[in-house]
Amino acid sequence: MAFEDLKAGIALLLQEIEKRPEDRHVLQEELREKIAEMRGLGLPVPDDLLRLEEQLDQNDADDMFDNMPI
Repeated sequence: MAFEDLKAGIALLLQEIEKRPEDRHVLQEELREKIAEMRGLGLPVPDDLLRLEEQLDQNDADDMFDNMPI
Protein backbone atom coordinates (compact mmCIF):
# COMPACT_ATOMS: atom_id res chain seq x y z
CA MET A 1 0.00 0.00 0.00
CA ALA A 2 1.36 3.42 -0.92
CA PHE A 3 2.26 6.05 1.63
CA GLU A 4 -0.58 8.33 0.51
CA ASP A 5 -3.10 5.49 0.79
CA LEU A 6 -1.98 4.78 4.35
CA LYS A 7 -2.20 8.46 5.26
CA ALA A 8 -5.71 8.64 3.81
CA GLY A 9 -6.74 5.55 5.79
CA ILE A 10 -5.35 7.10 8.96
CA ALA A 11 -7.25 10.34 8.29
CA LEU A 12 -10.47 8.35 7.94
CA LEU A 13 -9.80 6.53 11.19
CA LEU A 14 -9.22 9.82 13.00
CA GLN A 15 -12.58 11.10 11.70
CA GLU A 16 -14.29 7.92 12.89
CA ILE A 17 -12.74 8.31 16.35
CA GLU A 18 -14.25 11.81 16.54
CA LYS A 19 -17.66 10.60 15.33
CA ARG A 20 -17.81 7.45 17.47
CA PRO A 21 -15.98 8.05 20.74
CA GLU A 22 -17.66 4.97 22.23
CA ASP A 23 -15.70 2.83 19.73
CA ARG A 24 -12.47 4.70 20.42
CA HIS A 25 -10.45 1.70 21.64
CA VAL A 26 -11.24 -0.43 18.59
CA LEU A 27 -10.50 2.43 16.21
CA GLN A 28 -7.30 3.31 18.04
CA GLU A 29 -6.09 -0.24 17.59
CA GLU A 30 -6.77 0.03 13.86
CA LEU A 31 -4.80 3.28 13.87
CA ARG A 32 -1.87 1.57 15.59
CA GLU A 33 -2.00 -1.19 12.97
CA LYS A 34 -1.81 1.39 10.16
CA ILE A 35 1.20 3.05 11.82
CA ALA A 36 2.83 -0.36 12.25
CA GLU A 37 2.17 -1.08 8.58
CA MET A 38 3.97 2.15 7.65
CA ARG A 39 6.93 1.09 9.75
CA GLY A 40 6.87 -2.40 8.29
CA LEU A 41 7.04 -0.99 4.78
CA GLY A 42 9.95 1.21 5.77
CA LEU A 43 7.89 4.35 5.25
CA PRO A 44 8.50 7.43 7.39
CA VAL A 45 5.94 7.96 10.13
CA PRO A 46 5.04 11.66 10.28
CA ASP A 47 5.87 13.43 13.54
CA ASP A 48 2.23 14.27 14.24
CA LEU A 49 1.33 10.57 14.07
CA LEU A 50 4.22 9.68 16.37
CA ARG A 51 2.97 12.23 18.91
CA LEU A 52 -0.58 10.92 18.54
CA GLU A 53 0.63 7.36 19.11
CA GLU A 54 2.42 8.47 22.29
CA GLN A 55 -0.74 10.22 23.50
CA LEU A 56 -2.84 7.12 22.82
CA ASP A 57 -0.39 4.99 24.76
CA GLN A 58 -0.47 7.46 27.66
CA ASN A 59 -4.29 7.61 27.60
CA ASP A 60 -4.47 3.81 27.63
CA ALA A 61 -2.17 3.71 30.65
CA ASP A 62 -4.32 6.32 32.39
CA ASP A 63 -7.53 4.43 31.54
CA MET A 64 -6.22 1.29 33.26
CA PHE A 65 -6.59 3.02 36.60
CA ASP A 66 -9.95 4.76 36.04
CA ASN A 67 -11.98 2.18 37.91
CA MET A 68 -9.48 1.16 40.56
CA PRO A 69 -10.82 1.57 44.10
CA ILE A 70 -9.06 4.07 46.26
